[in-house]
This record gives sequence, structure tokens and C-alpha cells, in this order.
Amino acid sequence: MAFDIEMIKKVYGNFSSRVNAARTVTGKPLTLTEKILYAHLWNGDPATAYTRGKDYVDFAPDRVAMQDATAQMALLQFMQSGRDKVAVPSTVHCDHLIEAKDNSKVDLARAVSESSEVYDFLASVSEKYGIGFWKPGAGIIHQVVLENYAFPGGMMIGTDSHTVNAGGLGMVAIGVGGADACDVMAGLPWELKMPKLIGVKLTGKLNGWTAPKDVILKVAGILTVKGGTGAIVEYFGEGATSMSCTGKGTICNMGAEIGATTSTFGYDESMSRYLKATGREEIAAMADQIAQHLTGDPEVYANPEQYFDQVIEIDLNTLEPHLNGPFTPDLATPISKMKEVAVANDWPLKVEVGLIGSCTNSSYEDISRAVSLAKQVKEKGLKLNSEFTITPGSEQVRYTIERDGYLDTFNNIGATVFANACGPCIGMWARVGAEKKERNTIVHSFNRNFAKRADGNPNTLAFVASPELVTALAIAGRLDFNPITDKLTNDKGEEVMLDAPTGYELPPKGFAVDDPGYQAPSADGSKVQVKVSPTSQRLQLLEPFAAWEGTDLKGLKLLIKAKGKCTTDHISMAGPWLKFRGHLDNISNNMLIGAVNFFNEKTDSVKNQLTGEYGPVPATQRAYKAAGIGTLVVGDENYGEGSSREHAAMEPRHLGVRAVLVKSFARIHETNLKKQGMLALTFDNKADYDKIMEDDTIDIIGLTSFAPDTKLTLVLNHSDGTKDHILVNHTYNDQQIEWFKAGGALNIIRREFENNK
Repeated sequence: MAFDIEMIKKVYGNFSSRVNAARTVTGKPLTLTEKILYAHLWNGDPATAYTRGKDYVDFAPDRVAMQDATAQMALLQFMQSGRDKVAVPSTVHCDHLIEAKDNSKVDLARAVSESSEVYDFLASVSEKYGIGFWKPGAGIIHQVVLENYAFPGGMMIGTDSHTVNAGGLGMVAIGVGGADACDVMAGLPWELKMPKLIGVKLTGKLNGWTAPKDVILKVAGILTVKGGTGAIVEYFGEGATSMSCTGKGTICNMGAEIGATTSTFGYDESMSRYLKATGREEIAAMADQIAQHLTGDPEVYANPEQYFDQVIEIDLNTLEPHLNGPFTPDLATPISKMKEVAVANDWPLKVEVGLIGSCTNSSYEDISRAVSLAKQVKEKGLKLNSEFTITPGSEQVRYTIERDGYLDTFNNIGATVFANACGPCIGMWARVGAEKKERNTIVHSFNRNFAKRADGNPNTLAFVASPELVTALAIAGRLDFNPITDKLTNDKGEEVMLDAPTGYELPPKGFAVDDPGYQAPSADGSKVQVKVSPTSQRLQLLEPFAAWEGTDLKGLKLLIKAKGKCTTDHISMAGPWLKFRGHLDNISNNMLIGAVNFFNEKTDSVKNQLTGEYGPVPATQRAYKAAGIGTLVVGDENYGEGSSREHAAMEPRHLGVRAVLVKSFARIHETNLKKQGMLALTFDNKADYDKIMEDDTIDIIGLTSFAPDTKLTLVLNHSDGTKDHILVNHTYNDQQIEWFKAGGALNIIRREFENNK
């Protein structure tokens, strides 16, 4: 389906002149990333060459996408902006609130019943403000965006970290918090520090058991979960052009797991084929007209070391299938090494469940390659030795694979097909027995595998792999099975091997769908009433946060000193808490309950300095708030890694946390804290982390002269009467300092709108 053709025509109409102007001001050939960024400057034609990793730049994204869990808070904020319609094409996608339990039909009906209040709110607010609405069951946001909205050379933002999936169609697509989305929907520029560039040269061609997923699993092993922070990853080379469009999407999708701002590929024939197959021939024709500008300049790819800040080269001819995990997506193990690595680490070898699909790997190609293995179960006298589930990415994919008999193949071997939704990938999985917290192994084709993420069990070891490898391991039932070399015993006692997977890039009979699940907004939404019950437990209208007092912050108490990995899942869990994503006070009861307290190695157990007793983090913070005492949260490296959920920033803000001090931040979370009027600080000397004591009272000095590139001082007043003075850094520019002073960016937006009435 083709949307917003006139907007795309406008983007393409300006593209060539802006790229040429960018070449002039930079005085060099350009990467694809630079072309898209310079073509989307807020002020129009480029007049300045920006410094990567240093300059903040205002951009004009083409569109905004929101999933239902994050859209609630984003739109509650937008409702405060004073606008009567969104300024750019925007969409809402209902994919997060559907729990995987029984099967697609039962689970969807239950979700529509249980979350009707939220769905009605999202549908009505979308209708009122000119936003496209994708109903429950329509599909996962990123798959639906790829099928309907993504276009080569475009720029979009989305309130989900895996918005980056659209890089598979040559976009610069970036995950943000709801406040950023609110800005763009309100017609304001979107600010981003000019990213550094990482080039990944792909040589050779994928073959046999190796899939696009293995490219990003390999890259994650190289760069780690923070190696891409502040950078855009651009893939190029013969290996890139030989890959399918949806395969490229998979690689870009998991770029979020290396902390990258986004990832992208140059426009090529695979993208053209995909656009045409999804009913967007007109967009393909327009892209063909400026194809030379929709990829990096030849000089760049011929000598990448001169144009990228870092270059990685991967030979697809020799790339092995990988399994990444457990507990982190960057622990990469080639399948040939898994036997010895699993034994050495005492990982449970029995695979309890194999799960394929999700926004990362739910294309027709992914499913068809998995089906080629599922067919071999009966053909070779085998059986599934693990539970096996399939999560289609969209109704279009589900309808097409049902038409082509793929769902029958899965059903015939005992698999379960879940709804077109996020499901187990985000913890919306009613897994039987998870409450026993037994140590076990699962394998999936999702993107994240943090502890407790999929099923709430901290002892579930989750490994990430391609759908093909997951299917093979579910058939074998063992983590140490290597389908390239190992045999299986069939029902006749014969030893057989699985044939390498095969599939179709696109459906031979074309895509088909009866009802894609789209609801267009009203042409005039002025009379549409958005209702939020004052007694609702799931929705709550927002009150503006208070402005800064104008003084240094003194007498803060330490709330928690988090130890080790502290992702947004640790700060604001998903799963059963998703139901409260539209109610800030209720969801704040999960604040930091997953973070490990440095001082007692426990989760959700911190010392209340007012009573001397230990208790849950949210309850302790509420006690401080009731007493009018601000607090400080201290964290480790890459704090706020993972999902873009701004609840991880809004909850501390709502409950009275004043500052977050860490060794380093993940990009989106740092921005979310700034947008909400919080202080996001980093240790000038990371060793000072060890100076923070459990009973500390902290002063933050220097705020009355708060300025860019100027350090602040923290005074640590220890309980024994001694003090430590430490320096802390920040990355606030002048505009972001105004956000802090105003109590949040939204306060400024609303004030400016009221002043301009």
C-alpha cells in the first residue's frame, strides 16, 4: 500500500540539489548517511559542514511512527502542545499489548477485550489529530512500516528503538522517546548530535545455513552493546547488494543492540523489487530517477577508511551461523564452537522452546526458509523435540503464508502460531511454568535476550539466532546441535541430516491480504472527543513537571547505586507492566525494580535513609518525595541500554529523582532524561563510582552557572562526617539547558504556542 506520495515527491524533488550542496560545503564525496542527513536539515539547503560527534543539528524528519505502548505517553504529551493536527505524517500501531498464550485468534480477542480502553483512546486521539491508526492484529510496527511507509532516502523517527528496521529500505530511521516525537508532530525541528559513521563492507554472498541475521550477530560480537553508540552504521559492498530488502531490515533492526543511532543500506534492485511487490511501484520509479544519490558515492566505497570513522569487513562466503547469548545480544558464538562453549559455561543443553518471527525476522523470506526445514520433519521421519512458536510480523505476511500453505506445515508438526504482535519478544508471553524460575534454555529469532525479558524468569537462558537455525535447534532439541555437520536419528532408527534451508525472497504469487487493519483519520477531527476517565487505572492525563528552582541542588539522598547492566527493562519493565503505559503514576511502581543494588546485591531493595530500613525502590522514592527530598540515581556503563521507552525517564522525574549519574549512557535514554527536565550526568573519573556510599547526602554545585562544556561538582557528604568532591560531565547544549530550567521540553513547546496565539 502506498501512502503520502506527495510528501515523498517533495523529498525527492529537493534531494539532488541538497546532496550537491552538501558536497560543496563539505568538499568531499559523501556517504549515503551524509546525503540523507544533509537532505533533511531543518533550514533547507546545506550551508555548513557539521562535525561528527560534536555538533548538534536540527533536522526535519519526514514522518513519525509510534507503537501502542509508547504512543500513549507520546500522545498524552502531544495533547498538551496546543496543536490541532500533526505537522508530519504519523501513525500508531497496536502491537505491544497482545499477550501470547493460546493462539492467534484467542489471544487477539482477549487483548481487544482487556485493553479496549487503551485502544479506544489511541483510535480516537489518532482520528482527532490526523494520525493513521493500525488496529490490533494488523502487525508489528516495524514490519508494517517497511511494507507501507519506508522509502529510500527518507528520514523518520519512531517511539521504539527498533524503528531502525526501516534502514532495510534505505532510510535513516531513528528510535526516540515520546517527547522527541511530540516535537516533530508539533512542527518543530528535531535535534540530534551529528553521528559518527561506521562502515561495514560485506564481500561475498550468503550461502547454505548462513542468513542476514548472522551478519548482525557477528557485528554485535565485534562492536559490543555500546560500540555503535553515537554512530550510524552504513553497510555496502557486493554482499549488501546480493541480499534481500527484508534481510537488510533484519540487520538494521538489531543495530539497536550495538547502541547505533541507526543503520542503513544504499538503494538497489532488492529494494526496488520489494517496493513493487508491496504495491509501491510509483515510489520505486521515483527512486530510480535519483538512484545515484540514494547510495554512497563510488569514491567512498572504493576507499572507505577515508570517509568512515571505523570500517569493518565481513566475508559472507565464510561467515558462520551464530548463536548470541545468553543475557546479552553481543555474546557471539559461531555454531561450530557452541558444543565446547556451552559445556564450558554449563549452559543447559536441552532447548525447551524455539521461537521465530517478531519484528526482526518475520518476513515472507524468513518464514519460507523456516518452512523448508519444517517440511523435512515429516519427510525424514523426524519430530519436534522442543516447543515451537511462530509470530508473523503483519497481517499481510500472515495472510500470504496461510494462502501458500505455510501455516498448515507448521501446524502439522505441532507448532503454535501466535498473533501478529510483539508477544514473547517483549515479555508478553504467558509461558507455562515460568513462575517456577527453573534454569532452562530457549532459542529465538528476536533481537534482545536480557534476563527475564521473554518470560519473566531470571534463569531462562535465551539465545538469539536466525529463524532457520532456531527451527533446526527446535527439531533437534539441543543447543549443541550443529545442522551443518550433525545427524539426527529418525523414527526408523536411521541417521539423517537436515538439508540446508531454501526459500523465496518474495512470494511467487505476490502478497495478498483481506483486511490489513488500517483506519484513516477524519479529515476534520475538531469534533472528535478524546475521553480519559479520571478514575481510569490505565490512562492518566499529564500534569506539567515543575520548573527548576534556580538554585544548586543540595541535600539529595542516594536512592540506588545500580551495579552492572541496567537497561530500560531494569528501569521500567515491560511484560505485565505494559498495561499501565498510559498511567504515569501507576507504572511508576515498577521504577528500577530490576536494578541490582550495589550494596546488597539484591533487586528492588534499597535503604531508606529516613528510617534506616530496606524496602522496594518505588516505595522508598515515594517516601522521599512525600518528605520533599530529592534523590540521585547512580549507574554503571551504558545505562539505559535497550528500548526507547521514555517511561524509564518519566518515572524517576515523576517520583522526584533529580539527577542520574553514570559511567556512560545509551543515547536514547540520555536524551529522554534531558527532555523531561532531568540532569543526566557522567563521572569525569569513572573510578569515582566507588566513592558513592549508601548513606550519602549529595549536593550538585554549579547549576546557577550551568553552561555547555562546563563541568559540575558533586559534594558527597558521607555519614561519618567526611566529604568527597568529584567532577561530573554533561552533554547539554544551550537549548537543552533551557529544557532543564523550564522543567522539561514540553513546557517550552506549550509556552511558545500560547505566546503565539
